Amino acid sequence: MPDTTPFDLDAYLRRIGWEGPRRADLATLRGLHLAHIRAIPFENLDALHGRAPSLDPDDLMAKLVHSRRGGYCYEHNLLFSAALEALGFRVTGLAARVVVGADRFGSRPRTHMTLLVTAPGDPQPYLTDVGFGAIGALLEPVPLIAGTEFHDAGRRHRLVHAPHGGPLEMWVLEAYDESGDDGPWVAQYAFTLDPFERADYEVFNWHVGTNPRSPFTGRLYVQRVTADGHLLLEDGLLTETRADGSVRKRELAGEAEARQVLDADFGIAVPDGITLLTT
Repeated sequence: MPDTTPFDLDAYLRRIGWEGPRRADLATLRGLHLAHIRAIPFENLDALHGRAPSLDPDDLMAKLVHSRRGGYCYEHNLLFSAALEALGFRVTGLAARVVVGADRFGSRPRTHMTLLVTAPGDPQPYLTDVGFGAIGALLEPVPLIAGTEFHDAGRRHRLVHAPHGGPLEMWVLEAYDESGDDGPWVAQYAFTLDPFERADYEVFNWHVGTNPRSPFTGRLYVQRVTADGHLLLEDGLLTETRADGSVRKRELAGEAEARQVLDADFGIAVPDGITLLTT
């Protein structure tokens, strides 16, 4: 689907603070990926009020680039894919099942958007994802290679294959977590390599943004990656996970403090008329 206006790469790069090269190579891809995640928060303010956020390219720019807002997976990864394509990368949209805590992978629908990215002259594809709202998210892209551990900006990930009933190989992104109940490697999401289009994500987005059973329509969920660790605000509970693994939690006093924390710690300007906390 063609964009309504040309992508404003300059504005996007200013938003994420990128002053490095503008080349379609691995070093640039890694740098942009980390810069995007640290600059633009993950948030569900629209879905919290029963509205599926617009995925129109102009609206994504207005919200995530020109305003002090963030978004969830479709918004982040569609915006990032537009930037990468403007730089000359080849981007394929994928759809994944979020399987954190699932007994069976097939019990979860495909509702997460992730990306497969290649650079000109480099046959190696990279799993790339700036929109996974969890502490197990990638901080940098990782090669699409099974069974190898990757260290991405301080986190540890690997890709493995899992059996399933379809003709395509199922890939699973795993994150290393020493506190995991079933071992240190924790499955994050599962996907195959069949491509998905913007029209598919529009359907997913409507479901995730409006279904009362969606995890994003019933409670506030905001996260931000910093140079020192990870911040998560889930309803009224603020959790800070430091790079050394230490965790600090505190309950916010109420709506006013939640707005203050979103502004000061997450860089989010809450629109008027939005209620943040359910309790």
